[in-house]
Amino acid sequence: MAIKTLGAKAAATLDQELMSTCAFSIDQLMELAGLSVSQAVYRVHPLNKGRRILVACGPGNNGGDGLVAARHLFYYGYNPSIFYPKRSKNELYQRLAKQLEDLDVPFVDDFQSAIASTDHVVDAIFGFSFSGEVREPFPAVIQALQETKLPVTSVDAPSSWDIENGPPSSGLGSSFMPTALVSLTAPKPLVRHFNGRHFIGGRFVSPSMAKKYGFEVPEYQGVDQVVEVATSGEKL
Repeated sequence: MAIKTLGAKAAATLDQELMSTCAFSIDQLMELAGLSVSQAVYRVHPLNKGRRILVACGPGNNGGDGLVAARHLFYYGYNPSIFYPKRSKNELYQRLAKQLEDLDVPFVDDFQSAIASTDHVVDAIFGFSFSGEVREPFPAVIQALQETKLPVTSVDAPSSWDIENGPPSSGLGSSFMPTALVSLTAPKPLVRHFNGRHFIGGRFVSPSMAKKYGFEVPEYQGVDQVVEVATSGEKL
């Protein structure tokens, strides 16, 4: 069974519809996304593999998802740290950062030294709206993610990848292949180029919305907010 994907334009339109027709708030969607990411990390990297989790956050919604995931990971028993070099002035992101500061979760400035003393990395830098060139201060971060031997879980898209066409053909990010990918709401076309562990986190999507946008909501088990699927789209 070929996996059904949602392109960048359709994903953006669906997000807007979720916050209008479906009456979700951005806070709710970000909380659900971050919760999904945290559960995927728990599956890929259980506590006995090491408690240190470095979460690299970009300035937009993808970074917000990472902040939420870090909070949940803290309560699971991990020791998260946050690399968040371009903090948003948006109140929502400021509140998410404050929640982590209240838990004494450290915010780090030097990604190179932080990645040298962690067990797992969450890549929450760029999401499905990314296009163009990687701008400072993130080129060195992408390079480090590309070169590290540590497991990496990417949120919605491996950072630097084109949402439709996957990794760059050459240069920065061209050989970046994270250990795991958490597709939020629905998989994006780039998953055709991905060969790691693939999770979907979209349990909140109604059957009618999924039908309207032409994808299927997978069967989630118990209280799970993620389901692992093969790159073909079949459930594992």
